[in-house]
Amino acid sequence: MIKAGIIGATGYTGVELLRLLAPRDDVQLTAVTSRQCQGQPLASRFPNLHGHVDLEFAAPDTATLKDCDVVFFATPSGVAMQGAGPLLEAGVKVIDLSADFRLRDIHLWEKWYKTHHASPNLAAEAVYGLPETGREKIASAQLVAAPGCYPTAIQLALIPLLEAGLADTGRLIADAKSGLSGAGRRALEDYLLCEVGESVKAYGLGGHRHHPEICQQLQVISGGPVTLTFVPHLVPMSRGIFATVYAPLSNDKETDASALQACFETRYATEPFVRVLPPGELPASRDVKGSNRCEVAVTYAAASRTVVVLAAEDNLLKGASGQAVQCMNIMFGLAEETGLQHIALLP
Repeated sequence: MIKAGIIGATGYTGVELLRLLAPRDDVQLTAVTSRQCQGQPLASRFPNLHGHVDLEFAAPDTATLKDCDVVFFATPSGVAMQGAGPLLEAGVKVIDLSADFRLRDIHLWEKWYKTHHASPNLAAEAVYGLPETGREKIASAQLVAAPGCYPTAIQLALIPLLEAGLADTGRLIADAKSGLSGAGRRALEDYLLCEVGESVKAYGLGGHRHHPEICQQLQVISGGPVTLTFVPHLVPMSRGIFATVYAPLSNDKETDASALQACFETRYATEPFVRVLPPGELPASRDVKGSNRCEVAVTYAAASRTVVVLAAEDNLLKGASGQAVQCMNIMFGLAEETGLQHIALLP
């Protein structure tokens, strides 16, 4: 039995962790924390958990966390770097869903997150939690930095191309759309229904926090420098990521749609949560809603020698909590699919 704790369980990623872990016979939820809701039953905050989780929210510093086998940080950036150390010293495995340990360059992290990093030594030790590229390291990790929604979709769209050396890595473009839950559970004017309904808008053109993380990991995959133009958009749906990625073909490479299809199908043939769609079939965010699956389609614009890859995922599952549970499964030697075989929701 895996004893699990969740720090910061009142946000969307926190309640998704609860929904994924509560039904499992091999996981016991022993500590769920919230400073704001301390002492309240979980079901009072999340009625969907009634009859499934018989716990009260505890204080974030509860000693019970050190008795856990694994603790998830479903917190804003800046929290895990303060609290992960004592848990690791107590022998607890830690999975952080925030960005505290994703960047290797601490100065770059401090520039983007505009605060001093409290645990640069832990950032150096953390394993990046994208199973499709880091499964072996995740299996032996004590601290995992689980990637979020945009980085996951964009990397999965580009991994086959970069590993095969097909793409001109100096001219990559990612145009990505996110549902509102990607912004967190905050009462801000920009996220009100009347502000976002029947509208699509770009944001972060001056720089998005996920951009350096994506570039860092693409450079690891390609083995060389990468230049990426990344434009995120907010769309009026509750959850989902849809990324359209443009990769010009390297000057010394030739390909066609059939070869690209084979490249993607071969690369992801054994991946349980990446599905390469057949030629002519395109992904949609609704087709993966509520599932831990990322669906990918690849096409080739021969006139411009550009590979176009489409990727759709649920930002709260494969783009957050589902991916974190997938990492937990790997860390404890379980089948990756355990507790994550949900069928997508329609409509």
